[in-house]
Amino acid sequence: MPQTTDPTFYRSPAEAIAAPPEQLAYVAAYDPAGQAKDAIAVLDCDPASPDYGTVVGWSELPTAGNELHHFGWNACSSALCHQGHNGHGPLERRYLIVPGIRSSRIYVLDTKPDPRHPKVVREITAEELAAKAGYSRPHTIHCGPGGIFVFNLGGANGNDGPGGAALLDHDSFDVIGPWEADRGEQFFAYDGWWHLDHDTVITSEWGTPSMFENGLNPEDLLGRRFGHHLNFWSMSQRTLTQRVDLGDAHQLVFEVRPAHDPARPWGFVGVVINVEDLSGSVFLWHKDGDRWVAEKVITIPAEPADPDSLPPALKPFGAVPPLVSDIDLSVDDRWLYVSCWGTGELKQYDVADIFHPRETGSVKLGGIVGRQPHPAAPDQPLAGGPQMVELSRDGRRVYVTNSLYGTWDPIFYPDGVGAWAAKLDAGQEGGLTADPRFFPNGDDFRGLRVHQTRLQAGDASSDSYCYTS
Repeated sequence: MPQTTDPTFYRSPAEAIAAPPEQLAYVAAYDPAGQAKDAIAVLDCDPASPDYGTVVGWSELPTAGNELHHFGWNACSSALCHQGHNGHGPLERRYLIVPGIRSSRIYVLDTKPDPRHPKVVREITAEELAAKAGYSRPHTIHCGPGGIFVFNLGGANGNDGPGGAALLDHDSFDVIGPWEADRGEQFFAYDGWWHLDHDTVITSEWGTPSMFENGLNPEDLLGRRFGHHLNFWSMSQRTLTQRVDLGDAHQLVFEVRPAHDPARPWGFVGVVINVEDLSGSVFLWHKDGDRWVAEKVITIPAEPADPDSLPPALKPFGAVPPLVSDIDLSVDDRWLYVSCWGTGELKQYDVADIFHPRETGSVKLGGIVGRQPHPAAPDQPLAGGPQMVELSRDGRRVYVTNSLYGTWDPIFYPDGVGAWAAKLDAGQEGGLTADPRFFPNGDDFRGLRVHQTRLQAGDASSDSYCYTS
């Protein structure tokens, strides 16, 4: 490890919580038609700034058709407790590693010269990812042990799968190769993260590219063909050690959120839909002796609706599913946020008792039926809903964006989802309110849709910590 490290690397969750607030947010923007070039939009998050809540920077990529997805930093707090950096200079949280789920390209953007205008300094081609790691459709980036982890949904050379994790070199950004030594029965992939102190990596499951790239085939969903497992791996041996089946009614097992306290061997995962009743859910995983177990701790029911108000895909059901598309856990492991993209709601839960989460707050924006407007524009019905959610390190500010996936947005919002981002304020003891000053939308994003947010100096879903205190 270099002797000089970035001051935004925090030894413990408590140190991260006490750090200065973010000044900027980076947002992935894309054109689902693949005509306009993808971009990273930069938002001003300083309440004292005259530009607060607006787009203050725009970094256009050299290509279109990437559909930027869950990007991350080249290095973060976990670097304080693992090897893998070659030490070719100061180790910094400097570069954004941005995957294109449609193109399989990965872009590296340097934020240091001008944080408001990150500059593309490297393209990792689809051909390099395929040749060296055997993967395509990169989905999620995490800085971690041995390299930068890239969780991918597809295989290489036209193969639909299996999906899995690739490693990038921390310094050169070259593709090192696949992370797994033995994947066992795992085939579907989606998200991934880990328990550093418990030698465990956790991955979740969506489906293969042929199952999602051209839209949603109802037969795949109702036929229970999507992923419904959590996969647990030995981090040191890179082998699959256990699979936990959540039940084949629970389709699309998405974001994994381990406890930030490295001593705590538990975490939450969101499940998009239960095909038996259209509900969404959150499962808790935890240790039971030497085995991992998972149990449902949150169920969010579908909401009855007039079929005439529903898109064609939902008319036969007469209900709006919540469609739990993202969850996020605060750095103090106290508050869990659940995005209900279908009903247009962000829910807040107190998870001090992890086995019995208690709902403590809610904000409605958009929704398939509700179209709830933002306080900044009360006469403007919103499409889409809170989708990707990101929390500040101190847990007081919550950022949401409204697009799910290019070919799936129109299934549920046939008239379009538009583009908007919002910031919500979280009370110290619970409760959520929308900030009326923070609502970039529409032309602010130059006709592109917006997907995921990263906060300058780190956020609740980018860092894993080495020490409890």
